[in-house]
Amino acid sequence: MKKQRNVQKSEQKGKRLGQLTILAVIILLYVWAFQGIPALEFKETSKQIITAIFSGLISPDWEYVYDPAGEDLLRGILDTLAIAFLGTIIGGVLCVPISFFAAKNIVANRAVSGSSKISLSFIRVFPDIIMALLFIKAVGPGSFSGVLALGIGSIGMLGKLFSEEIESVDLGPSEALIATGATPLKTLWFALIPQILPSYVSFILYRFEINVRAATILGVIGAGGIGTPLIFALSVRDWERVGIILLGVIMMVAIIDIISGKARERLT
Repeated sequence: MKKQRNVQKSEQKGKRLGQLTILAVIILLYVWAFQGIPALEFKETSKQIITAIFSGLISPDWEYVYDPAGEDLLRGILDTLAIAFLGTIIGGVLCVPISFFAAKNIVANRAVSGSSKISLSFIRVFPDIIMALLFIKAVGPGSFSGVLALGIGSIGMLGKLFSEEIESVDLGPSEALIATGATPLKTLWFALIPQILPSYVSFILYRFEINVRAATILGVIGAGGIGTPLIFALSVRDWERVGIILLGVIMMVAIIDIISGKARERLT
């Protein structure tokens, strides 16, 4: 008994020592990281710029909301929503075959499923802004490059989530249909799709929320959307216009989040 107690005490001491060592290493890493941060310095014009930004938010340029003669906030928001919607549709359609090929329970060939998973991982390596820069060089600036960037980026995320959902389905209904002589197409339609369709639609809605935010950012680098007039307004320091654009973006994202959240709740 004494030996067992001694062994338990020594094990507890070893665990505590290991935990303290890990904690000390983490603290040292944080200290080392913060030492490399340069000192925070404020320019002489910082206070003026911050005051101007807040004044722009308080008194935005309401005339920019709708202008029949030229570009306005509503056109920019609709352009952003169109980019996000088309990018989501492209990713949602193209990810389906790759997801089925990546699912181990559907494709028995390890080489096929493994290569499909690797391709999805490879796509997810590139951030949306990097994809947008590549497509801007390839097809030129504008909304089309933003749609392509978000579409390709959506394939990686949706494909991973959808393939994992396929791997978790119950194959009992499929085996029962196969035993009755059903064709692979009927087995897929009546056994697999009813199980994965709610999750698939939920993933699409979630990705659309992400793409709406991403489309706003991509416009800053010339990929269309509301980000393009925002960067122009910032460059000329038109703070009233910056304020109305930011308010429009906030309202757009908030409404999309509410609608998408309620839709996902009904699916689950």
